[in-house]
Amino acid sequence: MNIKKYLRSTLNLLLKRYGFEMVDSRFLYDWQKNPQTLVIHRQSPLPKGATDYLIQSNPLLQNLQARYSTFDKEVTTPFVWTNNYVNSDDILYFRGDNAYVWQRMEGNMNALSCALTTYYVKSIDKFGFLETLKEDDLFGNYGFNVDNKFVSRDLLDSIIEIYFLEKYLNVAAFKSLTVLDIGAGYGRLAHRMLNALPGIAQYFCTDAFPASTFICDYYLRFRGLEDRARVVPLDEIEHVLRSHAVDLAVNIHSFSECNISAIEWWVSRLAKYGIKNLMIVPNSSELRTNDGVEFGKIIEKHGYKMIAKDPKYGDSVVQNYAINPAYHYLFELS
Repeated sequence: MNIKKYLRSTLNLLLKRYGFEMVDSRFLYDWQKNPQTLVIHRQSPLPKGATDYLIQSNPLLQNLQARYSTFDKEVTTPFVWTNNYVNSDDILYFRGDNAYVWQRMEGNMNALSCALTTYYVKSIDKFGFLETLKEDDLFGNYGFNVDNKFVSRDLLDSIIEIYFLEKYLNVAAFKSLTVLDIGAGYGRLAHRMLNALPGIAQYFCTDAFPASTFICDYYLRFRGLEDRARVVPLDEIEHVLRSHAVDLAVNIHSFSECNISAIEWWVSRLAKYGIKNLMIVPNSSELRTNDGVEFGKIIEKHGYKMIAKDPKYGDSVVQNYAINPAYHYLFELS
């Protein structure tokens, strides 16, 4: 063995102890050598008034923070979403690579995976959502140009989630569907579902993190969806559930980031007000919080029976290599 091979072998043994390994650059794609080169983060102008409104000192945000601080601590005590989890830039560029939609830190977020995901969506897209749902780079959104179209994780995830609901609930056929989005973040899924499904009569967004409520309210008004979308502060949610018949609740990558007491609180309310169906997307393949605590039994305890558990992608190869592989769950109230 020559000295170069010996040194490489020895160094690799050392690196493997820490989860790393040397690979000849000849065998790497361009995006692996420099992952940022193909990522699009256009410094596009923000909408008029955004820089003055989307600030931590906005009185509306401060009012929400004060109201949430006196709410039931079982719901608001943070597990992941602490006060410093979202900074000023995250509030202004909430569609960038941050806690709302991890774009470069999540699994398989690269040019090849994005292309694979896009063509997978094309293969299942019987309603043509990929063409009718438009994407842009506003508020720091990252994405890739694939097949002459700008696509992002926001757009692709949303379409796949809609088709999961279509598969089991035939949501496209509803004439007056009411949806509750728990942990709605900045309103990503609300924006997409309302544009894709004209049969949604009302879409309620709520979140136990006040900055999310603040951003979501701004974003859905910016998208012109305030006629069917309503952002509900946490301390108003029970009043809304008492006065509106909700058909479907969705929780996308949110329960995994909650304390068990908060999950119990939410599911008990869903059962109390007779919400028939509940869709959950956890952060792992199982119904667990980020620290490994199982919460499936809480769902069952309140009368919800699992009727579907599907991999995000219906092809096993795509499930391994496409953007952010996950599992989609659907429950029905007994």
